[in-house]
Amino acid sequence: MTQNTMEIIKATAPVIKEHGEAITTAMYKLLFEAHPEAKELFKDAEPDQYKKLAAMVYAYAANIDNLGALGKGVEKVANLHVNVNIEPKHYPWVGQALLGAIQEVLGEAATPEIMNAWKEAYFFLADVFINKEKEIYTQQATA
Repeated sequence: MTQNTMEIIKATAPVIKEHGEAITTAMYKLLFEAHPEAKELFKDAEPDQYKKLAAMVYAYAANIDNLGALGKGVEKVANLHVNVNIEPKHYPWVGQALLGAIQEVLGEAATPEIMNAWKEAYFFLADVFINKEKEIYTQQATA
């Protein structure tokens, strides 16, 4: 991830905090419209899942320059993902929905530069989760 991307993401953190729940609510709507089969992955999710995701997206934006601070959260979420059988193929679905939701909620404030930075940042984090989940799946298979 580039330094410029990190700076843009960090600068958008206050806006993400302010509009996070609207963004994640819209994200789930877009995700389930595009991929109804994804509903199965969330069948046991808490009713306030969108709030938890909003807090996570904000934490990521606020700590984009110190990802080590997110280590415990990444570990916890990766384990949850493994428990519900999240696969690498699901990350582009969520990415498309999240980016669409950011664009929808922020409107003209979501400039191409901001959207490109969020796309890069999302897929960077998706790779972190995919690799962590791969480790967990491997550990489970050898246990």
